[in-house]
Amino acid sequence: MMADTKRGRFITLEGGEGVGKSTLQSALAERLVAAGLDVVTTREPGGTPLAELVRDLALHPPPGNYWSSMAEALLMNAARSDHLDRVIRPALESGKWVICDRFSDSTRVYQSVKGGVPLDVLKSFEASVIGETQPDLTFVLDAPPSTTDARRENRSQVKDSFESRSSAFHTEVRAAFIDLAKSEPKRCRLIDASEEASVVADAVWSEIQAFLAQQMSAR
Repeated sequence: MMADTKRGRFITLEGGEGVGKSTLQSALAERLVAAGLDVVTTREPGGTPLAELVRDLALHPPPGNYWSSMAEALLMNAARSDHLDRVIRPALESGKWVICDRFSDSTRVYQSVKGGVPLDVLKSFEASVIGETQPDLTFVLDAPPSTTDARRENRSQVKDSFESRSSAFHTEVRAAFIDLAKSEPKRCRLIDASEEASVVADAVWSEIQAFLAQQMSAR
């Protein structure tokens, strides 16, 4: 069931490292395109030429250097502002569906855990940068460390500054994402990402159909 598409829908995929966000993004895009919808897939940090430069700077700082949590939050929001202006908002206004691999929830989680930036400061950044461009649905993918560690080890690319952090950091990130999903049940859906990719995609697709059905019945 695909409802009124005069305005686009904004879906974000969140979770820790190795939960399968990129794989899910591709699967959802294929299903939405098959349903006759225009789809834009993008990511954060990144999505525009300037934001991709920020991504490289944030995830791969020069050897021997590192960013503070506050500096990371400012970098992420600078990239997000450009991303929203140049990609996300124009796509939504033209009726396209946008599926974004990470968005503001990742900043709220990653830059707040382990004594990082206070949540009220991060939420203030969100209010200024995002404004009314809130996701319609956010899927928070969750899997135990035994699953995500194995997936990360199987990746061929060099680990970035977040993937390289301690197990304790990733444990706190996972807990923070779970708490976030539970605190905003109208927007967020907590998804078991330990299953096979096709099972995860089916579960998320069912949630999207239920969301659209609910919107139709509310009219």
